[in-house]
Amino acid sequence: MPQRTEALSFGHMVSAGHELAALAAHEILEAGGNAVDAGVAGGLALGVVQSDLVNVAGVAPIMIRTPGAEAPLSIDGVGVWPRGIDANLFMRDHGGRIPEGILRTVVPAAPAAWIKALEVAGTMRFEDVAAPAIRLAREGFPMHPLKAALIAEHAADYARYPANAAIYLPNGRAPLVGERFVQADLARVLQHMADEARGGGDRLDGLARARAAFYRGDLMRAIVRFHEAEGGLLREVDFEAFEVEVERPPQVAYQGGRLWVSGAWSQGLSLAQVMNMLGAFDWQGVAPNGPEHLHRVIECVKIAFADREVLVGDPRFVDVPVRRLLDPVYARERLRAAFDPHRAHPDMPRPDQRPVPAARATGEKPMGDTSYIAVVDARGTAFSATPSDVSYSSPVVPGTGLVPSARGSASWADPRHPSGVAPGKRPRLTPNPAIWQTPDGRSMPFGTPGGDVQVQAMAQVLLNLHVFGLRPQDAVEALRGASYSFPGTFEPHDRHPARVSLEAALAARVGPALEAKGHEVRAWPERTYLAGAVCAVVPGDDGLLIGAADPRRPTLAVGR
Repeated sequence: MPQRTEALSFGHMVSAGHELAALAAHEILEAGGNAVDAGVAGGLALGVVQSDLVNVAGVAPIMIRTPGAEAPLSIDGVGVWPRGIDANLFMRDHGGRIPEGILRTVVPAAPAAWIKALEVAGTMRFEDVAAPAIRLAREGFPMHPLKAALIAEHAADYARYPANAAIYLPNGRAPLVGERFVQADLARVLQHMADEARGGGDRLDGLARARAAFYRGDLMRAIVRFHEAEGGLLREVDFEAFEVEVERPPQVAYQGGRLWVSGAWSQGLSLAQVMNMLGAFDWQGVAPNGPEHLHRVIECVKIAFADREVLVGDPRFVDVPVRRLLDPVYARERLRAAFDPHRAHPDMPRPDQRPVPAARATGEKPMGDTSYIAVVDARGTAFSATPSDVSYSSPVVPGTGLVPSARGSASWADPRHPSGVAPGKRPRLTPNPAIWQTPDGRSMPFGTPGGDVQVQAMAQVLLNLHVFGLRPQDAVEALRGASYSFPGTFEPHDRHPARVSLEAALAARVGPALEAKGHEVRAWPERTYLAGAVCAVVPGDDGLLIGAADPRRPTLAVGR
């Protein structure tokens, strides 16, 4: 039995990574906004209520699909390395590592992404959609268990930076569950952007003024002054030249419809590859969450992530063979070459057959996590976004409450790597919002936090829905697992050949059978946040919208 009841509606629906963000989005829908207005409001609220994992000055990849559109719009929502960086800096001066702190900062992209979404498909003014986030930051909200636990876990990290400690360790300690958590500086930043927007003319002029307040005004200058004083690399030209990219996202055929995924600047291609490969199997008689099911998922993930490791990076800098990677014929070729139904591949099955580099397992915990929001409005417009960036691995700019995007942790120090450092280059994101388009043209936005687990959790939920026929809430709550047989996206890029983590009950049930195939099984805690937290809005019959929200994190689905 599911822990939660599905949310059902014939009007609009939100499913988000935190209940207060879902309510913020719902508030905007009730006020007459569309899915984009609501999604931006909820996304900004995630940067307040989950500011340990989502930064207002972080990343925010977005996908939007309007009814009848041939394709969605995708907004990359990821910043670039500063123009002044030497591509060999980290190899020469930091032992081939990208250290924690200010040097891993890329240009903040989330403000530009939210505003671009409102510009191209919204209906409301910036100050209106920002109002819930401003209220939550100014008045505070009750500290929730996951945020309290993560701040406590990273208390030593926060304590390294005085401005971070002042916000996240008030009274010299991590906040307790239920205590009011206020972010006054962050409220002032968002209020300043709202005030600038309000001083404009029409809606679009207000959006331009809100953007200028961040990228050309006092906020930009405060960030640049801090970087100049603290040895960072961001400069005014990096902000003034920055633009998010709006594009048609890649897609593959899936279940009679189309699965739209984020571009090669993310791991969205890996999700499409995994689903292509899983779609090549005969699933008749395969038990859900049985050894054969999980073995197939794990091995397909290994293959897709092996391709990711050697072929995928910012397509402005890397010639990514997107068409070939997403070709079903290529999926079958890779399965024939690298999939054994009886044995786990011992490592990472690279597409070029070159030797795999020696595994590195430093034991360090990588920095990286995120949140997610899905919205569908009464007209059928769908919004899917995965905002991110933690607040404990780099310094807060004093007086702002902002940690400018530390997403450089997702690059490689070696500039020869497809996701290696270069001036103006985007790190390869793990956040990858997606939309499945049904055969009759409706939209199912879905996504999850979880770093490299994202693709794996999303693929398992799609199988649960469309192969095993589970209801949406059952599909997101079903026990999950994940492979770690590839270099992790985040520093220190650890790799653990053959390792698989399964939620405890699943490990107890199928672990021995998987170990017999050569997998090294580890048990996660039961219902762990480490398995991601998939949220989705699923179209049902007769115009029904079904909101599914994963109880592994403080998610909520709400509609009317």
